Order: sequence, then structure tokens, then C-alpha cells
Amino acid sequence: MLDTLLLIAALAASVAGMGWLALSMEVHWEQVNGTISQPPQLVTRLRGLGAAGLFVSLLLCLKVDHASMATLVWIMALAFAAISTAFTLTWRPRWLWVLVFWA
Repeated sequence: MLDTLLLIAALAASVAGMGWLALSMEVHWEQVNGTISQPPQLVTRLRGLGAAGLFVSLLLCLKVDHASMATLVWIMALAFAAISTAFTLTWRPRWLWVLVFWA
């Protein structure tokens, strides 16, 4: 049961990480917030959060399985996160506002 929860947390961390990396780009920022201007320090913070989210996802996968299996699961989680972020930006970009409600 704990392994399942850790894998769900890893998937959530990779989705959040991909979302933050996407929102650090001007085009996607404009899609979500409707404003063109994005402060440079916010871009840096979003990229840092994105990298941290992906790293936490890797650590959680490594906690569940041995290195070779964890790497495979992590890559699949990254693929799912990238596709779900792309689809969200295509159809419902405002849903990603949840990741930057504080900005």
C-alpha cells in the first residue's frame, strides 16, 4: 500500500514539475494567466520548482524499487506528465493556474 502511495506521489510530482517548466515559458504563461509580462525572477523560480518536482519524482521512484526498475517507472511518469501537460495546455490551459496561484 505504501508503494502505491509513493508511486502516486511520484506521478503527481512529475506532473507538477512539467507544469512548472511549461509555465516558465512566455507562451504558456500567457495561455494560463492572460498577461504577457512575466517577471524574470518568477521564470527562475518556476524553472527551479520544475526541476525540483522532477527530482523528487525520481527520488520517490527510487524509494519504491531498485534502480533499473525505478528509472523505467520514472521515465514512464515523465512521459505521462509531458503528455498530460501538453493536453491540458491545448484544451484547458487555465487549469494549470493551480500551480501558480501564488504568483
